Amino acid sequence: YTFTMHHRHSEPVRKWPPEKGTVEYYAELADRDRLLRGRKLLAFSDGNSTFRISSLGFLHYTTVQIGTPGVKFMVALDTGSDLFWVPCDCTRCAADFDLNVYNPNGSSTSKKVTCNNSLCRSQCLGTSNCPYMVSYVSAETSTSGILVEDVLHLTQEDDLVEANVIFGCGQIQSGSFLDVAAPNGLFGLGMEKISVPSMLSREGFTADSFSMCFGRDGIGRISFGDKGSFDQDETPFNLNPTYNITVTQVRVGTTIDVEFTALFDSGTSFTYLVDPTYTRLTESFHSQVQDRRDSRIPFEYCYDMSPDANTSLIPSVSLTMGGGSHFAVYDPIIIISTQSELVYCLAVVKTAELNIIGQNFMTGYRVVFDREKLVLGWKKFDCYDIEDHNDAIPTRPHSHPPAVAAGLGNYPATD
Repeated sequence: YTFTMHHRHSEPVRKWPPEKGTVEYYAELADRDRLLRGRKLLAFSDGNSTFRISSLGFLHYTTVQIGTPGVKFMVALDTGSDLFWVPCDCTRCAADFDLNVYNPNGSSTSKKVTCNNSLCRSQCLGTSNCPYMVSYVSAETSTSGILVEDVLHLTQEDDLVEANVIFGCGQIQSGSFLDVAAPNGLFGLGMEKISVPSMLSREGFTADSFSMCFGRDGIGRISFGDKGSFDQDETPFNLNPTYNITVTQVRVGTTIDVEFTALFDSGTSFTYLVDPTYTRLTESFHSQVQDRRDSRIPFEYCYDMSPDANTSLIPSVSLTMGGGSHFAVYDPIIIISTQSELVYCLAVVKTAELNIIGQNFMTGYRVVFDREKLVLGWKKFDCYDIEDHNDAIPTRPHSHPPAVAAGLGNYPATD
């Protein structure tokens, strides 16, 4: 499967005619670059585009079509959780968005998933509907409802493919799902059997691997079945059912000897670190910055950008992974436009919970989640498959860090 990611302020997006914010608008975006050249991969029926939307948590989205007749949903992509869910028969869903809601009774191919299905983890019995509830890292963010089965519409080159998948009929959403992120659903990409990548590989549609490309302009691509290339760098996953890796060293201009494990999570906007790693990295960064610190911005380490500033003045950040491979961080900062100037911030947030490498650190790479070899692969990559695009896109200021840790949904479900 292959899709391309767009930032909503990028030039390709601004030229499209449909009204912004509608499903048709994003479906039009999805028609670009339908397949990676030379690769026989499956794509969603509406094309291969995915896109980063700054106003919806800086997450990456794509358009999927499910059911008969097909209904389109703009879903966030999340390697930190497993379940694919969409708003459905809503008791409490995001209200301020003109987006589709799934109706099982409106699809001729919809089937209920019962409690005796092997993918039902709830403590229920027999042939009643299987309930689910998934909680996420973001404060008080969850989804609950029932599991259903229906057709996910795909294409392979010019052939239509219909894959039966099990997903969540999300009747009750809370927290960030009501206003900040994923108002039209979440596409879990995790390792558990309930995830769509697991189902597609189990049914023989594709190899058990996928890649995500994160362009610097917000345009990228996701490719199911992609196992990367022979010349990519790799590090092994740690032994747990998540994309968890080991970092053995951090370099911020100079080397910092610190070792930690972290989750690679596309469903988290920015990077979260636990002390002492957070303090050692940020203080090293701060000691090398020459610009004036700006305390008005919610990130801890922000600076006023001087008129003649360029990226060479910003300390370089890199990681050494387990096994010795090098991972340069091409986009450690976020640029925020204020009324009179530009401010840049080190887009790393202190946390007391667990280390998360967010999608901002993945920018500029094709990241391969190889679930067969149990390795994370990466290679510097241009998501257009042409010369790199280096344009920095200032973003709107926020009253709080807009990062949304959509990942780490806890499945199995509870009643």
